[in-house]
Amino acid sequence: MKKDLSIVVPLYNEEESLVELCAWIAQVMGEYGFRYEVLLVDDGSRDHSWQVIQEIAEANPNVQGLRLNRNYGKSAALQTGFDHAQGEVIITMDADLQDSPDEIPDLYAMIQEQGYDLVSGWKKKRHDPISKTIPSKFFNSVTRMISGVKLHDFNCGLKSYRREVIKNIEVYGEMHRYIPMIAARNGYTRIGEKVVQHQERKYGVTKFGLERFIFGFLDLLSINFVSKFKKRPMHFFGTLGSLSFLFGLIVTVWLIVDKIYRIHNQLIVREVTDQPLFYLALVAVILGVQLFLAGFLGEMVTIHSGKKNDYLIAEKTPQPESKLV
Repeated sequence: MKKDLSIVVPLYNEEESLVELCAWIAQVMGEYGFRYEVLLVDDGSRDHSWQVIQEIAEANPNVQGLRLNRNYGKSAALQTGFDHAQGEVIITMDADLQDSPDEIPDLYAMIQEQGYDLVSGWKKKRHDPISKTIPSKFFNSVTRMISGVKLHDFNCGLKSYRREVIKNIEVYGEMHRYIPMIAARNGYTRIGEKVVQHQERKYGVTKFGLERFIFGFLDLLSINFVSKFKKRPMHFFGTLGSLSFLFGLIVTVWLIVDKIYRIHNQLIVREVTDQPLFYLALVAVILGVQLFLAGFLGEMVTIHSGKKNDYLIAEKTPQPESKLV
């Protein structure tokens, strides 16, 4: 039977919080009568997270565990959950209990009743050290400027999606932060925001360091570039190639015309090959041709490539035929 909600929870070394989190989710789902599933995606944890997931799934038929064979990263875990989600609305949340399941009904309603394609949580009041909050504000400002998507907190793990959105996008690398941007570039522009409660971390420590901002910025540039030119690489490489080739051609013609003019007027003549400008023009012509070839090759790859990234699932908990409350 069709489910109202799929709750995707990527996790890495979160054994302490899983039982409490799933109990909290079950309580909220029971209060509102949702038909739901919880997909716990273990991203290669090195603690006892998978054993805990197996015990939870055995006790609660609405919970399914997916264990990746190694640590791929949060984007891979989310994508794996998206691929297996069956609900009409998909909710993502972190496993560390800093995201509150009490927010789920409102996030669901904003998709189903208010017509949003995607709703992102905004941790307006955060319980994080200043070493995380200041870089995060800068990161969000840059992302808003580049993407054009007006959200305050791109990195909030608590989000809700219409089913068709997550079935038509792909995330990898560190791109989970930019799902709203990816969705918008794919035509899903009804993006909302909801202020959500941010809990203090109860167990363990954060699994992310400052390097996430470096990798995140590189992924931001990559998404911005790929979303514009992935289906028309010749527009990018061809434009640069044309400009480079044209510059080299104009400089070469000018040097030849200048030499002819000097010979005709019996002025001092300098050999074209003795001038550094000639070699600069030659490099520009060669570079222009190479960029053209890169554009053609890119077009060929685009036409013949439709393969998505595949992440190997090492193990699954048994999934009953019906997982309804």
